[in-house]
Amino acid sequence: MDFPAGLAQFTDVMSKPEPPVLEIEDLTVEFRIAGRWWPAVRDLGFALARNETLALVGESGCGKSITALSIMGLVPRPQGRLARGRIRLEGQDLVGLDEPALEKIRGNRLAMIFQEPMTSLNPVLTVGFQVAEALSIHRGLDARAAAAEALRLLEEVKIPSAARRFDDYPHHFSGGMRQRVMIAMALACNPSVLLADEPTTALDVTIQAQVLGLLADLKTAHGMSMLFITHNLGIVAAIADRVAVMYAGEIVELASVERIFAAPTHPYTEALFRAIPRVDRATQNLQSIAGQVPAIDRMPAGCRFAPRCPLRVARCDAEAPMLAPLAADPQHQARCHVRAPADRAAAA
Repeated sequence: MDFPAGLAQFTDVMSKPEPPVLEIEDLTVEFRIAGRWWPAVRDLGFALARNETLALVGESGCGKSITALSIMGLVPRPQGRLARGRIRLEGQDLVGLDEPALEKIRGNRLAMIFQEPMTSLNPVLTVGFQVAEALSIHRGLDARAAAAEALRLLEEVKIPSAARRFDDYPHHFSGGMRQRVMIAMALACNPSVLLADEPTTALDVTIQAQVLGLLADLKTAHGMSMLFITHNLGIVAAIADRVAVMYAGEIVELASVERIFAAPTHPYTEALFRAIPRVDRATQNLQSIAGQVPAIDRMPAGCRFAPRCPLRVARCDAEAPMLAPLAADPQHQARCHVRAPADRAAAA
């Protein structure tokens, strides 16, 4: 059957996948130690689809927060620098933009919830003013309109008696309430991408569950994408669509949350799961991961996890593995000579 030209064009457009809202390519971030530059994040790459939540997980010191700061253009200078790579937000390359151009994007199209709200909020300004400030800067609202919208946002993130507490200072709020204020600030301008850097780390499990539920509801309501940084795999199961496991500045495994939990492939991912307490088992032996993440100026020549890996072979010490798709599932990638050799993937 022959379709009309207009319908054929519409069908062709609808069949094309939507481009990612955030795309990272070959990102390398370096820090200067004793006069030399060392990569803390090396050749990092991933894409974030619209309305998707990607969890970035790994031990402390593996480069998760530096990745988020790089996306925001907040790598501390002059001791740090973005050595190479591309960061595209809705097709716009953020690398190379000057500070005034980045200031128009931060808090507007791209927002971040920082790890510790007490140090992120200004202690001498009221919470209402701090939420309203972004609306005045990025949306051009006058003081009255900005205050009204800020109050609506505080109510949306479920601050109790928001109108009465609008002129309170951060020290008047509990840790969980301060984190809700940070979420309100981040969502003020309806960003396309939200970076959440361990937003529940300092909270007890009850408040943690409330904040996670709030983030999930707000993500759906606002239609935004989220990069959620954490070291807690239990949180990952509750909130993520896909998972990127990070070790020593590199992504070592990338897959859907279902695949990661059903079939963890990289030895480091397996080790993380073995260290998690299970409530569905009467008895269990938790296994710690021997050793520690190497310092950026003392990285192994081959696989960065090799000194701690139970599957280590001679090739692991001599050659750095590539992030390669698994033969059984091309959407599931791992950086391992034993489990996902890149040469086998290329031959297939």
